[in-house]
Amino acid sequence: MKSEAVATRTLVILGIVSLVFLAGCGGGTASTVNPTQTLNPNSTPTITAISPNSAVAGGAALTLTINGTNFVAASMVNFGGAAPTTTFVNSTQLTAAIPAAAIASTGTPAVTVTNPAPGGGTSNPMNFTITSGGPSPVPTISVLYPSCAPAGEQFVDSVDNQLEVVGLNFVAGSVVRWNGSDRPTASNGSINGLIAQISASDIAAAGTAAVTVFNSEPGGGSSNSLTFTITAGAVDPQSIAVDPTGKFAYVMNAGCDGGVGSYVSMYTINPTTGALASIGPPASTYGYGAYTESVTVDPFGKFAYVTNSGDVYDYGDGADGNVAMYTIDATTGALTSTGTINGNCPGLCFPSSVVVDPSGKFAYVANGNTPGSAGSVFMYTINATTGALTSIGTIATGTNPVSVAVDPAGKFAYVTNSNSNDVSMYTINGTTGLLTPIGMIAAGLSPTSIAIHPSGKFAYVTNSNSNDVSMYSIDAATGVLMLIGTIGT
Repeated sequence: MKSEAVATRTLVILGIVSLVFLAGCGGGTASTVNPTQTLNPNSTPTITAISPNSAVAGGAALTLTINGTNFVAASMVNFGGAAPTTTFVNSTQLTAAIPAAAIASTGTPAVTVTNPAPGGGTSNPMNFTITSGGPSPVPTISVLYPSCAPAGEQFVDSVDNQLEVVGLNFVAGSVVRWNGSDRPTASNGSINGLIAQISASDIAAAGTAAVTVFNSEPGGGSSNSLTFTITAGAVDPQSIAVDPTGKFAYVMNAGCDGGVGSYVSMYTINPTTGALASIGPPASTYGYGAYTESVTVDPFGKFAYVTNSGDVYDYGDGADGNVAMYTIDATTGALTSTGTINGNCPGLCFPSSVVVDPSGKFAYVANGNTPGSAGSVFMYTINATTGALTSIGTIATGTNPVSVAVDPAGKFAYVTNSNSNDVSMYTINGTTGLLTPIGMIAAGLSPTSIAIHPSGKFAYVTNSNSNDVSMYSIDAATGVLMLIGTIGT
């Protein structure tokens, strides 16, 4: 009898516990836990490149490399409606084993990637081309664009480190190889050019890499080799600025091959000796700097600005010019990008010089426009917290302005115009920052730079084609320049 009573009490207690569990806390309704629920559902994948992106019909089986984002271990590749064996490499790369039967006939099968539920979904499609062509020719390469980059930095104006390879005998399935290894490759839009995606690890350390192009069988083969150089620092310095505290210096570098991919080198200044010491890898400005470039620091040492002029003679490429903006770490001097103002002809398509007024509230950019046309000055206000520039308009200059300067009192601005051989003069509205023209004055041949004396009484202009310096006095009331002579250089 005693054992039966104990058993009965045990059953009652278990029943009560079960009821409490089902009821939930505080007498609420019962909750149900879905064992398949996850707090981190899959994201929809995207495809940025496939390699190879084509094959000849009837060719052998191949391994397809898919680059993109949001790949997971369960991601599946779809090739023209079929599901080849997929291998997960990492969150940005998959491979798929494409059987010979899948490329037996011509066509453009779509490649997609699907992530399973929960979340998940199917990526954007990217076509794979199957051609009927005959034997592929042996390719040759003549130019790498760029041909170098600083170690540990991105190059050109792409976060993907895109390398352009120019040559002959490229076919739909041509693949760029970096030290013998395939890189995701696509056409640059012409029969003579390819674009290859180079990884950050490829240029992590100084050295060289052999770049070739490979055409698959039948025929085909490997091209000649060109050398890509990973430099210890940036190359082709163009302009230097020192911050107002005298602790840091910044050098604008045009980059390789006449300005492909611009960088800012950063230095500390030894207060005793004045010697410069590198802060670290140069900062990319994400733009082309094919001609004049400049760097300036605001009067309070909080922000830095860089101009990339772009390829002014390639009217379709003018948008590559930009003004890059940075904040300055007051302790280390390191620059942090806060974005760019990208050019867009006709507009900011040849920015060649930037200056900040003494109050730190306004910035002015000399803009050359297209060759032979009148230029302009772009006027900006400066966000006191972020350093971001906001346009407040433009004002006309002479032809091809290349340098802009503001007097120490922030009352007047001056611009050298190299193609019209003169200097534009302006007053500055201290409240709005807007410029008002007060005339132009002749300079020597091809004036390229202007400097204002610290007293605000004099101005000096360098003239590159007449090999001299024009000297001017400044009217303190009006800001008008008056020529006081020239001196040879």
